[in-house]
Amino acid sequence: MANTLFLRLEGPLQAWGERSRWSVRDSAAEPTKSGIVGLLACALGLDQDKNLRELSQSVCVGVRCDRAGLSMIDYHTVGGGYDKPMLLTAEGKPKLSSGRAHNEQTWRTYLADASFLVAVQGKDDLIAKLANAVQNPIWPFFLGRKSCPPARPIFDGVDDFKTLEEALTARSLPVYISSGSKVYVRAAIECPPNQSGATRRRDEVNSRSRRTFLPRYAYDIMLEISVEQEAA
Repeated sequence: MANTLFLRLEGPLQAWGERSRWSVRDSAAEPTKSGIVGLLACALGLDQDKNLRELSQSVCVGVRCDRAGLSMIDYHTVGGGYDKPMLLTAEGKPKLSSGRAHNEQTWRTYLADASFLVAVQGKDDLIAKLANAVQNPIWPFFLGRKSCPPARPIFDGVDDFKTLEEALTARSLPVYISSGSKVYVRAAIECPPNQSGATRRRDEVNSRSRRTFLPRYAYDIMLEISVEQEAA
């Protein structure tokens, strides 16, 4: 039996909002737990708050930053101009600013050309269910935003490990990372609040409909990883 599901997240663009609100949309340096749970929920076809909350609380995640990518900001405006605005209020009326139709400026951060190895740990039966769903998803996957499709299938196997750190260390790096035999790579690993080096993050899914999140804890560590050998 396997208690660990591996996901490979890479693509031209990724965006993992951690504090995103309104017109300024940030991205964390690596996939958030809420983003990873969102991918798993897409695979399972879950959209109810209760089901998402239960899934989030049933797994622990660790992320290895194999290729951090380049952070970039996309600036653009939302709306259809002043005479025929497309930007509407919640009541469906044209959004006005100082008596005029409103055009919204937005700044959206993306990670370009990044690659992450994600380890998801949970009970054996749940991991088996998730592994099957990720290979036969009900809804399509996006790497944080709908404009960010993955460049390859995200399923990267299952295995059994005592800890997330052990799981992320056991997997070798793709050959494009380095030509050396071993490299050090940063990882962010979920942990109990009292663990040394733990920092508080607010990305535990609480309510998708209200966009609310609960705190969880993770620590950063540099892992020594072997590099795959190129085929002769």
